[in-house]
Amino acid sequence: MKVLMFGWEFPPHISGGLGTACYGLVKGMAHHNQELIFVVPKLWGDEDPLAEFVNASDVEIDYRERRFRQIWKNLTYLEVSSFLIPYLDPEEYRKYTQRLKEDNEGLDESVLSNKFSFSGKYGKDLIMEVSRYALVAGQIAKNKDHDLIHAHDWLSFPAGIAAKSISGKPLIAHVHATEFDRSGQTVNQQVFDIEKAGMEAADKIIAVSQLTKNTIVQKYGIPESKVVVVHNAVLDTSIIKSKEEKKVPEKIVTFLGRITFQKGPEYFVEAASKVLGKDENVRFVMAGSGDLLNRMVQRVAELRIGTKFHFTGFLKGDDVDKMFALSDVYVMPSVSEPFGISPLEAVRHNTPVIISKQSGVAEVLQNAVKIDFWDIDAMADAIFALLHYEGISRMFKEMGREELKRLKWEHVAERVIKIYKETIKK
Repeated sequence: MKVLMFGWEFPPHISGGLGTACYGLVKGMAHHNQELIFVVPKLWGDEDPLAEFVNASDVEIDYRERRFRQIWKNLTYLEVSSFLIPYLDPEEYRKYTQRLKEDNEGLDESVLSNKFSFSGKYGKDLIMEVSRYALVAGQIAKNKDHDLIHAHDWLSFPAGIAAKSISGKPLIAHVHATEFDRSGQTVNQQVFDIEKAGMEAADKIIAVSQLTKNTIVQKYGIPESKVVVVHNAVLDTSIIKSKEEKKVPEKIVTFLGRITFQKGPEYFVEAASKVLGKDENVRFVMAGSGDLLNRMVQRVAELRIGTKFHFTGFLKGDDVDKMFALSDVYVMPSVSEPFGISPLEAVRHNTPVIISKQSGVAEVLQNAVKIDFWDIDAMADAIFALLHYEGISRMFKEMGREELKRLKWEHVAERVIKIYKETIKK
């Protein structure tokens, strides 16, 4: 069985959890010797060779074929150069690109040129790259022999639909997050429509949590029987023994993620103020970037906790590991988190975690303190307890270590391969 998989990013060039999840799944697939063709808009040459990679920027399109013209007709998007940032919702994206200076290196090919360059650097429209990727996907599906198609999130759903229309092979839509997670109830209709079209076209849908499945069924009107829950995992279940040493005497409490509505940073700030009202020997760190960053800086100033609150900006790679290693408590107060891999990474660093009940990871991580994201009193109490009662902190560390052993990507891949086989048989 050969699987044609469409993603948007792959480590080490990632913007968030989607790339990490794709890497984990591909690595798990390799463990089971699953034959895989992984397509990304742009290859950088330093990806881990776990699969046959296809660089969409190198694919020539024979758009004279009627089937390809039909794909383009169905996309119905205007030709505009594009700049895609996978983890910004459309409103954040517009604000971000307004700050960019025009650059003459933008994409200027005709929409029906033989080859597209997915630079990911300059342009104006988020949707256009998704559309072009879909057109390229049809050509790849024609050129590459495969038995099944697997598309990750809305960025790749049009590609999955196009590939299915060319090859006729079954499509798996893998939902890592929905527009309701990114934007709350004020969804971008265009993104919602793309998500819904992908889910309707799919033969089977994989949701990363029961929370996500409920959203798919209730908000998108998808039959419950079409959706199967497969939780994410952690890349390495071994405990990391870091040699990093704190340069400050205080305990450190960390928030690490996008500073957006979805991640609940404002609740973390309010809880920090309450903790500091009881104990000044604590430092709070907010690591990340996003559209709420300036508002959080302002709120920290209003609460007069600036000397105990630090903003690091976006962290990646070794810097993330260092931050986890230096932390005494990790908090993920997400308003809506389809899964959330970062708490598992924190456990690997022997750091006790506090997570919102509104997160998918709460379904699999039992040894964590779970609170409602809006309950800042409960969050503050949990932080205080983990910092001051060593027995509680040690218990969560020890039990968390044991729990990690069953959260392996090899197990996830095994479940996904079973879904492949069941879908092909139908």
